[in-house]
Amino acid sequence: MTKIAIIGAGSAFTREIIVDIFNIEGLAEGTIALVDIDPDRLAIARDLVSKIIEMTGKRWQVLASTDRREVIAGADFVINQIEVVGLETVRYEYEIPLKYGVNQCIGDTLGPGGLFKTLRTLPSWIEIVRDVEELCPDCVILNYTNPMSAVTLLTSRITELPVVGLCHSIQNTSRQLAKYAGVPYEELKWRAGGINHMSWFVELTHQGRDLYPVLLDNISKFELLAKDPVRFDAMKYLGAFVSESSGHFSEYNPYYRKRQVLIDRHCSSGYNGATGYYANNWPTWRRNNDEEIKRQLSGERPIELESSHEYAAVIIEAMVKHEVKTIYGSVPNGGLIANLPHDGVVEVACMIDRNGINPCRFGSLPEHLAAMCRSNMAFFELAVSAVLNNDKEMAMHALMVDPLTAAVCSLAEIKAMFEELFEAERRFIPDMK
Repeated sequence: MTKIAIIGAGSAFTREIIVDIFNIEGLAEGTIALVDIDPDRLAIARDLVSKIIEMTGKRWQVLASTDRREVIAGADFVINQIEVVGLETVRYEYEIPLKYGVNQCIGDTLGPGGLFKTLRTLPSWIEIVRDVEELCPDCVILNYTNPMSAVTLLTSRITELPVVGLCHSIQNTSRQLAKYAGVPYEELKWRAGGINHMSWFVELTHQGRDLYPVLLDNISKFELLAKDPVRFDAMKYLGAFVSESSGHFSEYNPYYRKRQVLIDRHCSSGYNGATGYYANNWPTWRRNNDEEIKRQLSGERPIELESSHEYAAVIIEAMVKHEVKTIYGSVPNGGLIANLPHDGVVEVACMIDRNGINPCRFGSLPEHLAAMCRSNMAFFELAVSAVLNNDKEMAMHALMVDPLTAAVCSLAEIKAMFEELFEAERRFIPDMK
């Protein structure tokens, strides 16, 4: 029987992933092992999974523990969703950089916020991977934790276990593009590649017709620019639509957030680029999600059993049922995208079958798009290497090559910002000197 371990089970993703798994036709029984260091949130997750089992009539067993070693042995799939002391640090990582002029919307992948999330997260993940190697050495690791590229890159550097980083940006953006272009999603054809949060739809067609002229025309006709302002503006000049939301993408380049006039022009509300959107809302989102699950468990609110567009269950179904499916995942490059670093992590189409994850060769990106990806990959390389070597100076160098930070600050200012952030979070990254 299939055994699936979810590390960080208190995450909001658990509900979607469990529903998706239990909607796999023919997969009636198995074991779900839930792990979270917060006993209250673990209990909520355990009760939710048990409730969904009851609703679907499945015969799955649920194990739950704050000690992962008690429950993960023999897992076929390990799903990583951990968050390391994020609630205690989210204000530091937004407010301190803002003093230096670095204005972040999300701050969980690149920039000061992404760097310090990397420094906090990876040491804990290394310990988890060592236990996974010992207790479930035949598993596949499915990573949902951000910074996606950094976590996946580190995993590939410390273990031979297969790993794929999973996001929803490609599948969600492709659906958005079909709506923006006014074509049926089932008839949309595309080719995309790059890195997580910066994959490029280099080809986008419908019945052989190039849709980029249609999108350019529709920007003015249907006020689409206001719906997705940063991505459509970038598309006008770069020639391709990017996979991540306007708010996220605005942080990964030097163009949109380095002056207030540019932020006012291009970055609007919410995920379209609002200043401090994540820091100002995430604690409330997390609390509201827990309360919503409690209402669902009490019967006050319904539990929806419709499948999501996440890829975890797609992978599990393909491997367990010996079927062939396609996803987009973050995997070690090894030449999949020829003009990106060979030893980095890229996001490409992957064929999934009984043998596991089989990434598909992409070729080369247009060079200007590859250059933007390489700027982000240099940041990830330095940040991951800093953790592996316990090297504080290398971590600071990562921030110095971050595109947004470098567009705003001098080297001296970046050093001062880094030191202030490091002192604020020193207790969470104690091994780095």
